[in-house]
Amino acid sequence: MTINEKQDDIIEEFDLFDDPLDKTQYIIDLGKKLPPMPEQYRTDDNLIRGCQSKVWLHSEMTGDNVHFEADSEPTAQISKGLVSLLIRVLDGEKPEDVANADLYFIERIGLSNLVTSRRAGGLASMLKQMKDFSTVQADLKSNA
Repeated sequence: MTINEKQDDIIEEFDLFDDPLDKTQYIIDLGKKLPPMPEQYRTDDNLIRGCQSKVWLHSEMTGDNVHFEADSEPTAQISKGLVSLLIRVLDGEKPEDVANADLYFIERIGLSNLVTSRRAGGLASMLKQMKDFSTVQADLKSNA
């Protein structure tokens, strides 16, 4: 699936919910399904700056594609759900595709109405960290 096809799937899933509380619960449920990240990656270097909660994001290249893993402190289930959505869309993609991705699903599912401004800032920081890593990898790839 392409990045846009993954986004479209997420939009369809969220269209099933009319109540913002149901959408929020769904985000929490998605976070609970995110596989645990190995303890070795829970480092200060992987901590997402700008998040109101502690969220760690590990990025690496697997072959020609980027791979992301994330986790949060146990009380940060919404943040963990948000990063799980980003991982769902961007994990396993080519770095140049991640770096240039237009993540329209965020607006289309109404995340800005569901999360506080501090969580929205954390979401932006998560996305920035993913795109920054991918941009560096894409540049390395093109200069090789």
